[in-house]
Formats: sequence, C-alpha cells, structure tokens
Amino acid sequence: MDRKLKSLAPYLVYALLAVAAIYGVSKLYSALTAKKPEAAQTAETTPGEATLDLNEEQAGSVKIEKVGKATFVERRQAVGNIDFDQHQLVQVFSPYMGRIIKADHDVGDQIQKGDVLFTLDSPDLLNAEANLIQNAGLLKLQNNTLARAIKMKSFGGASQQAVDQSTSDQQTAEGNLKSARDAVRIFGKTEEEIDNIIAMRHADDHTMVVKSPVSGYVVARNASPGLFVQPGTAPPSASATSAAAPLAIFTIGDLASKWMFANVPETDAPLLKTGQKVVAEVQAFPGREFEGKVVSVGQNIDPSSRRVFVRSEVADPQSLLRAGMLANFVVIVGQPYSAIAVPTNAVVREGDGTMTVWVTENSRHFVRRIVKLGMTQNGFHEIKEGLRPGEQVVTDNAIFLSNQFALLGNSTD
Repeated sequence: MDRKLKSLAPYLVYALLAVAAIYGVSKLYSALTAKKPEAAQTAETTPGEATLDLNEEQAGSVKIEKVGKATFVERRQAVGNIDFDQHQLVQVFSPYMGRIIKADHDVGDQIQKGDVLFTLDSPDLLNAEANLIQNAGLLKLQNNTLARAIKMKSFGGASQQAVDQSTSDQQTAEGNLKSARDAVRIFGKTEEEIDNIIAMRHADDHTMVVKSPVSGYVVARNASPGLFVQPGTAPPSASATSAAAPLAIFTIGDLASKWMFANVPETDAPLLKTGQKVVAEVQAFPGREFEGKVVSVGQNIDPSSRRVFVRSEVADPQSLLRAGMLANFVVIVGQPYSAIAVPTNAVVREGDGTMTVWVTENSRHFVRRIVKLGMTQNGFHEIKEGLRPGEQVVTDNAIFLSNQFALLGNSTD
C-alpha cells in the first residue's frame, strides 16, 4: 500500500497545482470584471438625452424636487423717463404789474395753500385804492343829496323828479363803491383793511401779496427782489423763445404722483391699453418697486424709431422719484395663468444652446431631458414641453450633473 501511495505522489502534486492555478485565474477575472460602485457611470441614449449614475456621496450633493406649477403673468418690459405730473402742477404768475419786493420760498420748499409766495409793489393797487376812496366820497355825497331832496319835498321845496334823480345817483354811487371794494379785494386786501383805507382816506400801502393757490412743493422759481413783472410777460431770465409761453414766477406741484414717459416697440403696441398695471424701478432705489398704471397710449408710430409713445402715472407718496430719472418698467398686459414650472437653477443651458433638466426616479439614476421654456418670473421657468407634473428633477447643482456627464464622456473618448 505504501508503495502505491509513493508511486501516485507526483500525480497528486500536479493535480493540486492545477487546482490552485484555476482558482487564481478565476479570482483575477472576477477582480478585473467587477463594477466599482464609487464611480459615476454614463451612457448615451437618444440624441440629446443621456443617463448618469451617481454614487451615494455624489447623489447627496444635489437637491431633488417634484415638478409643480406656478403662476405667470404676461408682461412687457421697456425703459422710460420720470417727469412731474403736469396735471398736478400750478403755475403762479403776477396778476398785476409791479416790482417784486420779497420772495419767500425756494425750490424744494413745502408750502400750504394760502402761504405767501411773493410781495409786489404795484401801481395798479395804488390806482385801485385811489378809486376806492373816490367812490366812497361820491357815495357819501349822494347819500346827503338824497336825504336833502326828500326833506325839501316834504314841504314843497323839491319835486318828485328831483327825489327820483337823487335816488338814482345814490344807487349808482353805491354800486361803484362795491366795484371799487372788489377791485381792491382782488389784490389781497381784507375787508378790515378796505374799511381802514376809506376811513383814513389814505392809499399809502400799495403792496400786495401773491399766495399759493394749492398745497405742494416749489418745483420752479423765477422770482427775485427788484424784478419788475406784469401779466403775460416772462421774467428777464426767460429765454427769447419763451415769449409765447412765459415762465411762471413760481411753479407749485403735488409730487405724490409722477409721470413716466416711454417709447415701446411697435410689436407690443397692440397689447397696450389704458388702465394696465405698471411696475417701475429706478437705479436710485434698487429693488424697490413703484406701482402705477398706463394713462395714455400714442396713436401713431414714430417712423424713425418704430416705437409708440406711452405715458404712465406712478404713485410716489413719499416723493422719492425725481424728474429726469431713468426707469425700467414692466407693463402687465394679460391675466395671470398657471403653468408647469421648475426653479430657474434646475435648468442648464448646454454648449449647443439647448435647455436641459435632469430627471430621476430613484435619486441615483438620472436622465438628461431637453425642455422648451416659456416665461421666467419670480424664480421659476415656465416649461412648455419636456416635463410632466409630479416628475422629480434636480433643482440644486444641476450644472454639476451636466459637467460630470461631459467629463465622463470625454474620458471615455
């Protein structure tokens, strides 16, 4: 028996070596063909659509949300200029000829209705006061004449015709005095001051004050002491071309609203209507919105710029806007509507210009899908084609997936 085992020993050694060799080859083959879990995998499917597999660590760096809906409003953007609300501006001229003695307010001052704007030394007022004194004397004379005629008639010393004539003359004098009082009152004199002029029979105070007819702010001033003005003429500071439209001595404005002028492309002209909501922004107050409405749409297109004139009224209760400011504004031209939408950072613009999103079902396997976008508002893209409500898409770090896909695709090449 021992002799047989000794004779078989070499064969047993060869058999054991063969088994070991086969086992080693199989282990090496398994190691070479094993799929590494930590590496992202990519595969091209249909044109424009690709898949990408992420490991657990990579998948944790992205945020996934369900596709929902958002509200969008059709609107148009344009650029305009702020100006004063011309309907709220009041130009104050000198009602009579005279020389300015004092101007009480400067540009930017807030004033109330009835505040004195300037004082005028007026010869017209002097003439009106002299006429008042004269008519007051005539009325006194006619009153005495009428009383005397009535007394004389009582004992036959005067006829009824004399009494009637005296009555007519007294009534005429009374009417003339009322007109003279009104003429002086126009210059700003009170009833007490008029009575005092008549009692004293002295017209030495021929200064008049011009008061503000409205409350607001001084927008423009063309008054200075010593300046001679008269109705219908501009101050000397006015240009020669302003003779037909003289400069007001003061311009008072209610600045709680402003006008905004803009020229909108003619392609948007059919969409614009009076009453549409307007939201404006200016560089001086970034992020702050001023609301208003369209109040006028031009009826002609500028032949050189191919644009239509639009005027809007913007609320400015704190008087923050200044005339001449450049404004970006949006006109709401349609009713709000609901549409499929994703956050703006979910959409990636690829190198060829297409817009894509990454869709997933299990947070590890992702499919790149081309989408067609609509409007962009309030941090959301409107999706016209490519997605359905309820699908899951990457919203944060979507660009990371596109970059990863590009890197793996290049390394495969």
